[in-house]
Amino acid sequence: MNETLFDLQRDQDEFAELARRLQISRREFLQFCTAVTATLGLPASAEAAVAKAVEKAKRPSVIWLHFQECTGCTESLLRAEHPTLEKLILDVISLDYHETLMAAAGHQAEAARKAAMKANKGKYVLVVEGAIPLKDNGIYCKIGGQKAIDMVKECAADAAAVIAIGSCASWGGMPSTDPNPTGAASAAEALGKPVVTIPGCPPNPYNFLAAVVHFLTFGKLPAVDQLGRPKFAYSRLVHENCERRAHFDAGRFAMEFGDPGHRQGYCLYKLGCKGPETYANCPTILFGDAGPGTWPVGCGHPCIGCTEKGVGFAKPIHQLAVLKNVVPPLSYPRVVEEQGGTSFAAAAALAAIAGAAAGGAAMLARNLGRSAEEKPAEKSE
Repeated sequence: MNETLFDLQRDQDEFAELARRLQISRREFLQFCTAVTATLGLPASAEAAVAKAVEKAKRPSVIWLHFQECTGCTESLLRAEHPTLEKLILDVISLDYHETLMAAAGHQAEAARKAAMKANKGKYVLVVEGAIPLKDNGIYCKIGGQKAIDMVKECAADAAAVIAIGSCASWGGMPSTDPNPTGAASAAEALGKPVVTIPGCPPNPYNFLAAVVHFLTFGKLPAVDQLGRPKFAYSRLVHENCERRAHFDAGRFAMEFGDPGHRQGYCLYKLGCKGPETYANCPTILFGDAGPGTWPVGCGHPCIGCTEKGVGFAKPIHQLAVLKNVVPPLSYPRVVEEQGGTSFAAAAALAAIAGAAAGGAAMLARNLGRSAEEKPAEKSE
């Protein structure tokens, strides 16, 4: 009994310390753990494991590299609310190198990276943001005088896990579009081995955060598909969970931006929406913690397929998507159906048919009545 009370008091004290560090209540912390568990598609029983990992596990060291990109992935992470960035980097992970966010610069920054790699050899998480140029021996991108291809190989050699964040690092993104003068390639191509990819331009920050918390909880990254994308985030087509899907099934399409169908929220397929061939959880997780409809299609713009190599930044925005796993009906009802009507000739024919049916029914009733009258007479004879 005393041991149980001691354990309860210890848990309460630990939660109190955690709440003080994160500046959130116990309720808010448990809500965060529940949200991460749900995002990962884990059973409710895993909430305790997630809470314990965030509470007690040693913060993993993270080395974050920037190459050919716009820093949009980092900007997306800056806008995360659960947790906010400062709580993430001070209490959940140890962000030991990040060119955009760190205070150090120049030689000090590179010294900090090397020191973190040495102190956490075999244990740190390497995050790659941006494509890596391979043409002409990789001379088109250098950091501190070191070529991007050399830096990423150096950092990946002793990393416990490698995560490519954003479409540029995941499959080349915009820098790899034709004619691709620098030979921009993905982190996996540069390293010559599979890595976990979080594609998107930008990707949803919670897909990245959930992957990191999974690593923190279970000591490994989440299950991925054949392209290295976590299945919890990229196993369903955008089209499957889109709030405009019902309009697609009913044949109601916006034909031009600003037309009546577009203003009424009709399906954007005929405006080039790539949702039917793009795998991502955008319509369910949304962006920016700003309420419903806060994603491109919800705001009225077609999905450009940024999470799919060969679709985003490759197909014209208004080119029709290839329908995957979703087959439209053989025929659609018209958007506006006229009220039904009947011509004079059809009405006359219908009246004649109805009259004949009524006459037949009357004769049947008469015959039934006669038969009923004749049967008692037969019995009396």
